[in-house]
Amino acid sequence: MSKPILQVALDLTELKRAVQIAKEAVEGGADWIEAGTPLIKSEGMNAVRTLRAKFPDNKIVADMKIADTGTLEVEMAAKAGADVVCVLATSDDSVIEEAVRAGDLYGVSIMADLLNEKEPAKRAAELEKMGVDIIAAHIGIDQQMRGMKSVDLLKEISGLVSIPVGAAGGLNDKTAAEAVLSGADILLVGSSITKAADVKAAAALVRKAIDSPDIDTGKEKSRDDEIRDILLSVSAPNVTDAMHRKGAMSGLISLCGEVKMVGRALTVNTIAGDWAKPVEAIDVAQKGDVIVINNQRATYISPWGELATNSAFNRGVTGIIIDGAARDVDDIKKVGIPVFATGTCPNAGEPKGFGEIGAEISCCGQQVRNGDWIIGDESGVVVIPKERAYETARRALEVKKSEMRIREEIKRGSTLSSVSELIRWEKK
Repeated sequence: MSKPILQVALDLTELKRAVQIAKEAVEGGADWIEAGTPLIKSEGMNAVRTLRAKFPDNKIVADMKIADTGTLEVEMAAKAGADVVCVLATSDDSVIEEAVRAGDLYGVSIMADLLNEKEPAKRAAELEKMGVDIIAAHIGIDQQMRGMKSVDLLKEISGLVSIPVGAAGGLNDKTAAEAVLSGADILLVGSSITKAADVKAAAALVRKAIDSPDIDTGKEKSRDDEIRDILLSVSAPNVTDAMHRKGAMSGLISLCGEVKMVGRALTVNTIAGDWAKPVEAIDVAQKGDVIVINNQRATYISPWGELATNSAFNRGVTGIIIDGAARDVDDIKKVGIPVFATGTCPNAGEPKGFGEIGAEISCCGQQVRNGDWIIGDESGVVVIPKERAYETARRALEVKKSEMRIREEIKRGSTLSSVSELIRWEKK
């Protein structure tokens, strides 16, 4: 194939929204339209029939992820109007061979999806021999959240088969261009187009990138830098949504108004306003850390004030959280770093030295370990377990993308309940 094919994956559950997004994507340069697995599970073959009727000049892909009954499911999709039907590469050979025979009978192409395949290069060669028409180098969304990349999978199989190869999973204008340079004939792009506020512009950006691909020679970021950059681009509510409504601290208020705070936790335990360990923690802190202080919610005495805040600012600390009180609030506001506390009190404690730095603590209803990630804004503060920080950041970004598209649809006159089809999904 001389010109790369841009396939837009409609992984939504609402058909009406999917049709509108597909229309805008085609206007931006998309070639093939995929009825994604969530859409098929939600709407059945009506999703394929509707897309066929609405887009007679575009190829329609039915992402059935066939794992059994190859003939029956290919027949269903073909009769509904699909041009390409997807089967899981991990399926038994008999399923794939039956799907290929049904594809020949009904005049549709069979795309084999390498999702979760343990030996992708070997399996790709086997699939070609069985008569599969297209191979999809696919990294699933849950795998993407943990850092796996479709381009890496693509490189494993590129050149080993003579049939067209597609790349799928987390592609945007930059990674889609890289996939083309790595041998992809078809670019299966989902959320970077379908969740954009301006779908047409997003599709056009990918179209331009894959038609004239270029190598990004920029320096690769460290994992910590990538986590920090993603978290700075999302909100605390985005993060707790990504964590299934977990991780939010309770009772905190931002003393500095409009703020944004992201960093690794440096934990401090202290009691009754003893400010020795909180202040000593400033010397231990690394640039970008958030000092998290458990003062047992003592709001009658403060372990933190303006002098400590200035000292933390000089060390590059990005924020302070106190399960307890702070003082000198008027001066703290002038320093330039966020301070969250459960209260304020002008009384200062004494530097007695009780407590410890770096131990696991309980703070505002959450367990916090040294090195856990913290995000805070005017909505509050969320604790992210360090083992899942990258995955959570990536999932939060997907939450933000979804909200961007919904926000755009509301601007166009829809309502939140109608966009979400709440009545349809209510528990009866």
